[in-house]
Amino acid sequence: MENGAPVYADTTVPAEQPPGKGPRCTGCTADNLGARRLALKASQLVLSFLAFLCEEIVQHCSSCGGLYFFEFVSCSAFLLNIPILVTYCTSLYERTGKEKVATVDFLIVSIVAVFFLLASIVFAATNDNTPPETAAIVFGFLATITFCVDAVLMYLKRRKAKEERKTENPANTLNPTENQPLNN
Repeated sequence: MENGAPVYADTTVPAEQPPGKGPRCTGCTADNLGARRLALKASQLVLSFLAFLCEEIVQHCSSCGGLYFFEFVSCSAFLLNIPILVTYCTSLYERTGKEKVATVDFLIVSIVAVFFLLASIVFAATNDNTPPETAAIVFGFLATITFCVDAVLMYLKRRKAKEERKTENPANTLNPTENQPLNN
């Protein structure tokens, strides 16, 4: 008391919240992707949206099947890219699991790349050569390139990680009894 210390000390300490429970700031971060992948994801989003917008400007078409297919693929690519980007940039990435998100992302990007390439080729073959159609086709091929590059980068990253895991423990040498057949 004489030295200025409080007479009564706190008797309770606030309990810490376990991760993923209770109030938590769900701030956006791009750390999970890195600058290069973030730029690639953003360009996929922008290019697929621009392809969709240019296609929507088309007033008339003589052979509309290619136009409708391109419309479906470009819109789907844009809409599928949004939740993946949101997942990478929020705490949902940690809660869902990095490997699961990477697997889903790889599947979506690979499938979209194939369909975008196919839709762009079909639309290029069936268009009426109007400026909006030409712009849509250009944006479609550019979006296809970004999806293909992303798929290749993810594939190479997965292959490198798989090789690193093999070199860490090539034949399970840490516990040789696990390599023995059962019931000997």
